[in-house]
Amino acid sequence: MSCLSKLPYTHYHLQKDNPIEKRFWGKVPIERATSLFYYQKASATQHLLQALKYKGEKQVGEVLGKQLGTLLKQSVDFSTIDLIVPVPLHPKKLQKRGFNQSECICNGISATFGKPVDTTNLVRLIENPTQTRKGVYERWENTSGIFGLKSPREFEGKHLLLVDDVLTTGSTIEACIQAILQAHGAKVSVVTLAVA
Repeated sequence: MSCLSKLPYTHYHLQKDNPIEKRFWGKVPIERATSLFYYQKASATQHLLQALKYKGEKQVGEVLGKQLGTLLKQSVDFSTIDLIVPVPLHPKKLQKRGFNQSECICNGISATFGKPVDTTNLVRLIENPTQTRKGVYERWENTSGIFGLKSPREFEGKHLLLVDDVLTTGSTIEACIQAILQAHGAKVSVVTLAVA
C-alpha cells in the first residue's frame, strides 16, 4: 500500500477534456480517456510495467488493474461501460510471451469495476514490428489496418472500455478504435496504466 500511495497518479478519470482525451481529438471519436499513472524513465512506474510485460509478473497487471477499476467507479462517465476489451497481441507474440499484459490489466479492472472482459472479438490481423524505438509518424504507419473484428454485431450499440499498458503516441489505440467502430453504434472509452 505504501508503494501504491507513492506512485504518480494522474486523476484524469475525474477530469473531462483531460490531456489524454486531447491526444485523440481530430483523430478518432472517444467518449472518455484516462491513465492511472504518469510514466517516466527509471521510475517506479517503469519498473512495474517492465515486471509485467517482460518478466511475466502478471499479478502486477491485475493489482494495478484493480486499482484502476476502483478509480473508474468514482466517475459517472465510465458507468455506462458494457465490456472491457484489451488491446490484442498477434497470436505469434502471444505464444512467445505466454500472456497478454493488457488482458491481465482487464481482469483486474473487471474484478473491482464489475464489467465483463471480451478477449475474442477484437483481433490483431497483422504482426507488426515493435514500436519501442519508432517516432510518431512511423508508429502511425506501423499500425494502419492491423486490427479487425471477428463479429462486428457483438459490439453493436455497446460502450467499450479499451485497455492497454502504456499510452505513448496513441497510434495502436487509434487503430483499435477504427476497427471497433466497424460495429454500428459502438462507442469507445480508453484507459491505460500509464501515459508517457
